[in-house]
Amino acid sequence: MKILLIEDDLDLGNGVRIALADQGLDVIWVRRKVDALHQLDVCAPELVLLDLGLPDGDGMSLMASLRQQLKGIPVIILTARGTLQDRLSGLDAGADDYLVKPFVLAELLARVRALARRSYGFQNEVIEIRGLSLHVPTRRVTVNARNIELTASEYALLETLMLRTDRVLTRGFLEERIFGAKENMSNALDVHMGNLRRKIGDGYVRTVRGVGYVIDTVPIQKGAG
Repeated sequence: MKILLIEDDLDLGNGVRIALADQGLDVIWVRRKVDALHQLDVCAPELVLLDLGLPDGDGMSLMASLRQQLKGIPVIILTARGTLQDRLSGLDAGADDYLVKPFVLAELLARVRALARRSYGFQNEVIEIRGLSLHVPTRRVTVNARNIELTASEYALLETLMLRTDRVLTRGFLEERIFGAKENMSNALDVHMGNLRRKIGDGYVRTVRGVGYVIDTVPIQKGAG
């Protein structure tokens, strides 16, 4: 998941960035409103963490842009403004959650996971498809209760596919998600996909020729891919 973190405090922003990255999340961190507006245009975030006290403008003024450009994207406000009226104003402006500073990182991560699950249509922390289970908080993967050890890239591939079951993901989308903007990664995707399939077994990741890959929630029919 790609997260846009808008936080001007250097220590807090860096701490949140590291904690999110440790969860395998792709974090773009900006400290000014003008940079946030630019990233909204170019990075297509899937979740936004928004500080209200920015050096070049009030974060609340960003909510209108967020809701105009990214209507369905979850937004969590992170702020020192903790009165009831502040919280109501933030939620009424379109935020999905509101966390008052100082906060515990573990609570922020739990709220991020909860919003991420709901945005993909999942209610539980464990995503299970035909015996293949992915426990999002611990990054534990099992097949029929057997632990599977994955590399970071293999896990990112599997999580990306499982969060979007029944959707065919293009090679370009997967390469950008897993490897970022690096070039000439086609062979790397093939290598990691091959290793992932070998570890979790046949019948989960289906190839759609000329397009990309998909994990189906229903059993794969013979000859489907």
